[in-house]
Amino acid sequence: MKKSILFLLSLFFLGMPIVADAQEQQEEVTEKPIVYRFRLQLTDKKGTKGKLNKPEAYLSKKAIERRKKQGLGIDSTDLPISAKYLSTLQKDGLKVHCVSKWNNTVVVEVADSLYGEQLASNYPFVSSSRCIYITPRPKPAPQRPQGRRPQGQRPQGQPQAQQRPQPSAPRDRRDMVTNALDTVADYYGGAQNQIAQLNGIELHNAGFNGTGITIGILDGGYTNADVVSVLDNVEILGTHNFVNPEEDIYGAGSHGLMVLSCMGSNKPNVLVGTAPGAKFWLLVSEDGNSEQLAEEDYWAAGIEYADSVGCDVVNTSLGYNDFDNDKDDTKYYEMDGHQHLISNSASLCAKKGMILCVSAGNSGDERWHKLTPPADAEDVLTVGALTAEGVNTTFSSLGYSADGRVKPDVTAQGQACAVVTPAGTVGRASGTSFASPILCGMVASLWQALPDYTAVELMQLIREHGHNFAHPDEVYGYGTPDFFQTYLDAKR
Repeated sequence: MKKSILFLLSLFFLGMPIVADAQEQQEEVTEKPIVYRFRLQLTDKKGTKGKLNKPEAYLSKKAIERRKKQGLGIDSTDLPISAKYLSTLQKDGLKVHCVSKWNNTVVVEVADSLYGEQLASNYPFVSSSRCIYITPRPKPAPQRPQGRRPQGQRPQGQPQAQQRPQPSAPRDRRDMVTNALDTVADYYGGAQNQIAQLNGIELHNAGFNGTGITIGILDGGYTNADVVSVLDNVEILGTHNFVNPEEDIYGAGSHGLMVLSCMGSNKPNVLVGTAPGAKFWLLVSEDGNSEQLAEEDYWAAGIEYADSVGCDVVNTSLGYNDFDNDKDDTKYYEMDGHQHLISNSASLCAKKGMILCVSAGNSGDERWHKLTPPADAEDVLTVGALTAEGVNTTFSSLGYSADGRVKPDVTAQGQACAVVTPAGTVGRASGTSFASPILCGMVASLWQALPDYTAVELMQLIREHGHNFAHPDEVYGYGTPDFFQTYLDAKR
């Protein structure tokens, strides 16, 4: 699918249809000089300024403590990219866009694609060079036949969401905020069922709501997350945009906002999420203007940043398998958790002491059917989507991984989930994009309750308490976990 944000579908807020997919909201691409970004694979880290015995130079105190607590050491993947090599590239006029120390790669910008292809020959410390990004050119809006739904959207028993009307003149993003909220009898508001399905209410009642846990979110934009009243009580530790560092993460795209609301909302009788006591880092790695391999590199830089600032748990509701350049499209045999740079980075998270929750994908009723990287990663919790009644949705992507591992790992509600909109209202949205953060918040709450468990141990404990653990399959994986029972059994 061309939609890299694993999201949906039809959204209706206060009876008004809007499309909330970040890619549906993107503004028309303006004419810009064409630039090319190349991923350079470096041969080694000779010349790095980092030292294994002095990790405080490149990791936060919290990140170091997290590893020590789990008996995890600092290794060569943690060392920064060679400063000597970076200096050489920059002196030759190459602009460094981002790096990945875990993969030992550098993304550089050039104006000449032929020159970029020759970089591996020009530098002895570069083993390979691959074009991963070309400035997208403006495209006219496609004319769709009447009655045909946009690619990647699946109506779920609701009228078709319409295209977002173009404003007649620029306006401040805050102008759309109404903060019109309805209260209901249920303490969790619209999220009551999606939390009860995981038996999370009982865990919260026992005093565990994610307090003391830091959650990172790698996603698209977070439009108005800084001003909507539903999120007044959410503590944001920091933000970073790995696609365009100068761009306001609160001003474009709403997908990240909705993901955040599934976990962090804390407005009783309006909307309470699965980890209302947690603290958050909001990170952007999704480029809504095109679908190119560079987004894997942005993601890799983002997950390393999340590690370095001390995130304990990370949610990502992104996935990539169908690119603008068909030659880059994912092949099923590549889905082994390592062949794609994004999946290899995801597979390293547990080795750094983090738990990564990944949306499985929304391709279950499309030709691809399967997971989308990084959902094939090792030692993560890949999350499939259920209806409110606990039955698998037709759109939730299917396993297994190419090397035969059970995927998805677990499931949670992913249809008609309660989320916050850029207007500050509460609406409903569907997709594995929301199943993943709903479950992720419960993981954070459980880790607060069981702080002595390592990331690997806690993930396995969660799998073992899935309703399908005795007979896992490619639809439910190990099934829907009972988080309160998990806690009770672990404390015995």
